[in-house]
Amino acid sequence: MSINSTSEVKKNTEQRMHKSIEALKANLAKVRTGRAHTGILDHVQVEYYGNPTLLTQVANVTLIDARTLGVQPWEKKMLSVVEKAIRDADLGLNPSTQGEMIRVPMPPLNEERRKEMVKLVKGEAEDAKISIRNVRRDANEALKKLLKDKACSEDEERRSQDEIQKLTDKFVADVDKIIVDKEKEILTV
Repeated sequence: MSINSTSEVKKNTEQRMHKSIEALKANLAKVRTGRAHTGILDHVQVEYYGNPTLLTQVANVTLIDARTLGVQPWEKKMLSVVEKAIRDADLGLNPSTQGEMIRVPMPPLNEERRKEMVKLVKGEAEDAKISIRNVRRDANEALKKLLKDKACSEDEERRSQDEIQKLTDKFVADVDKIIVDKEKEILTV
């Protein structure tokens, strides 16, 4: 893709930084807090007619109460397969089948586990910040190339670099805010 103006560089940069934030939010949705939420099972794979398939494509996942999920496979014969997949997903969950529904109680998090979760969340935040900084570096390189190719003036390049730095600062601040909120959610007993 050839970028031939500073406005294209800025637009592309903002889109890529926004994608980094979206990826962070998706990763944090998988981090378990004390409360039940259906997103925790989004990445669980089930063996469905010999193919690994996402749990959400073979069953309906609902919230029974604040600490319990309900999983109802669309085919009765999938009950034991789905239950085993949830148990083997390394989420620390212990599902149990009751009739045609699998109940998945969320065990309360102890203090040590909460601290581990906060560390995990901070690691995800750092990855997102690195991703955002890499986007900034790519944008600055694109601006230097525009300057070298005489597609923009030195003033325009400098102004654009300042704007990209402001974008970077804004998105890094967004990451920090998201992380603070997630930490509060994890540490709330």
